[in-house]
Amino acid sequence: MKKNIWLRLAVLLLIPGMLLTVSCGKKKAEPSAPQPVVSDESASSSYDDGSSRGADDAAVTDADRERFTSEPIYFAFDSASIDDAGRAVVDSKAAYLKNNTQAAVVVEGHCDERGTNEYNIALGDRRANAVKNLLVDLGADGSKLTTISYGEERLADPTNHDKNRRVQCVIE
Repeated sequence: MKKNIWLRLAVLLLIPGMLLTVSCGKKKAEPSAPQPVVSDESASSSYDDGSSRGADDAAVTDADRERFTSEPIYFAFDSASIDDAGRAVVDSKAAYLKNNTQAAVVVEGHCDERGTNEYNIALGDRRANAVKNLLVDLGADGSKLTTISYGEERLADPTNHDKNRRVQCVIE
């Protein structure tokens, strides 16, 4: 009986949450901090140090690669919606991918340990797909992106739920 009540409650909360995620996904948010700029005309990218590299420049620095893989996109509790701060991170990752078209990336979804294992795997999958879809919308090659959900299996910080609700991008 209790399981049936919890299942109904989860469905009642999940459906409106999914509707909100879908309906809010098209909003264009202004990034809160200056971001790398990609110009379609010049196909060059500006980096934090003020330098720029064209799309034909095959030299990818270790710092560029490290920044791409080490900066996670964080999510609110029980959410797969990308906020303004997350959007800024995804924008910089999309710029990297447009300048490094050979890069194959795994988009990993993660959750904190609250909730069932099955629910957290599904939530991690929704988070990973939200980031992948935004990367594709921003010009990344979708055929080079794969997603995986680890749910609560790989906690970044067992004492901090906020740091565990994230998406990591890993270059294969």
